[in-house]
Amino acid sequence: MNKHFHQLTQETGLSALQGHSCKLLEFSRLVLAAGDTYVGSIEDDRECLLVAIGGSARITVNGKVFASVGGRANVFAGNPHSVYLPRGASYKVEALTMFDAAMPSAPSSLDIEPYEIVPAQVKTGTWGTLNYTRHFREILTAPDGRPAASLIVGETLTPSGNWSTYPPHKHERVDGGEVFHEEMYYFRISAPEGFGFLRHYGSDGEFDDTHVVRDNSLISMPHGYHTYAGAPGAQSYYLWFLAGDSRKQGVKADPALAWTQKLVGMV
Repeated sequence: MNKHFHQLTQETGLSALQGHSCKLLEFSRLVLAAGDTYVGSIEDDRECLLVAIGGSARITVNGKVFASVGGRANVFAGNPHSVYLPRGASYKVEALTMFDAAMPSAPSSLDIEPYEIVPAQVKTGTWGTLNYTRHFREILTAPDGRPAASLIVGETLTPSGNWSTYPPHKHERVDGGEVFHEEMYYFRISAPEGFGFLRHYGSDGEFDDTHVVRDNSLISMPHGYHTYAGAPGAQSYYLWFLAGDSRKQGVKADPALAWTQKLVGMV
């Protein structure tokens, strides 16, 4: 069993990721049919961001009601709508339509009220150039003014045939501008037959793994360089979320490939 790469199930209800390699990050997926309700709670030492993948729901957190969260048909159809669940929170999700949500979590000692992040508050843009152009949506990142203890969350859309997270980078230690963060990617693919390849490898050559990514795959990365390529014919999406030494991000590109960064802005 590979503790880094996972193919998640499609079952309804709340499904938690099991047997992964990260120590700080956790991930669950909530899938409800229209009219169904799920009641749950967040651990006393963790925070969670509920990101609506598709559909809409009424969400109540510690008695605070968010009347209609979500609305996009799928991750390729618009910006995300999210709700921050503070540590120890009790919550209820009432599906107004079929509802699919990702729920990354991380350690927290922060006592704050729940809040929503509406699609208009999501920062969007483009990274890279040529055939490693990809489009980002920053949901919960510093410094955006929204409180969180350790979670950093966003989305990336990779066009058909393009590379993403390129050049490969890592964030496994404090070294110059590099900052320690664990990271997970949760993937969706726009066509059922679509796929991609993810390379995850160690800075000292201790491992070098390539995974076939399909819809509903997840990679957990406590360390190591990583990069992704989507096969032609389908768009790729991944929800990325991190936790580590701080909420300030800092990466180190693979020195053998970092020169490709110089192309950005030149063409």
